[in-house]
Amino acid sequence: MRILVILLTILTSFTLQSQILNAESLRKVTDTSGFSGSISASLALKRNVNDFVTISSDLHVQYKMDPHLFLFKNDIALQKIEGQEFDNSFISHLRYNYRFHPRIAWEAFVQGQFNKINLIDFRGLVGTGPRFKLTDSEKYKFYLGTLVMYEYEEVSDGVTPDQRDFRGSAYLSFSLYPTENITVISTTYYQPQIDKVSDYRISSQSSLLVMLFKNFALKTSYTFTYDAFPAIGIPNSQYDFSTGLTYSFD
Repeated sequence: MRILVILLTILTSFTLQSQILNAESLRKVTDTSGFSGSISASLALKRNVNDFVTISSDLHVQYKMDPHLFLFKNDIALQKIEGQEFDNSFISHLRYNYRFHPRIAWEAFVQGQFNKINLIDFRGLVGTGPRFKLTDSEKYKFYLGTLVMYEYEEVSDGVTPDQRDFRGSAYLSFSLYPTENITVISTTYYQPQIDKVSDYRISSQSSLLVMLFKNFALKTSYTFTYDAFPAIGIPNSQYDFSTGLTYSFD
């Protein structure tokens, strides 16, 4: 009965609420061609301008057919602020990888985002660049990405004009597999504005996944973000701690 309740929670939140913080966090490592992915449900306690609770889920679907890989993520979060008010957010992300060398792939992506808490009415990104595989071990995997992206952003602080600029996006990602049932994933992004390097963002997310039984894992994540020039009234640094259940499928 408890498992049924959890499954119903996942399916309900899939249609109403979900959230994802970076493109690497749910990248599914598989040698099998075809579709795979995961659905997660989580309860998060956060703090930025206010203290609030987020009940969320996220959907990740990928299609692999060597040397091609397509990734799609669509996430919506329902947030309860100070025990009273609800606000929501979404991120939709589509990414394509073409692996032309055992250690090198070329990436291209588009992303759309809305976040009422951070006063982001809309943020659109289009980017491309190489992704490098730094290791060959099956017990640990390290990747380095260096991309250039165009950003369009509208914020609702009443002061900041619409932003149109180019940013770099460098990231280091690693996955550790100490046992068959435990996975550790961490990714750190650095995204400076190309013509104004003092305007930059840093985001770091680390996740621990513990397999409970076939296809189901307990996932705990911690995310820290820093924005040198956020919307007026929004703090430079924020954090996010969440834990929940993840269902993976092949």
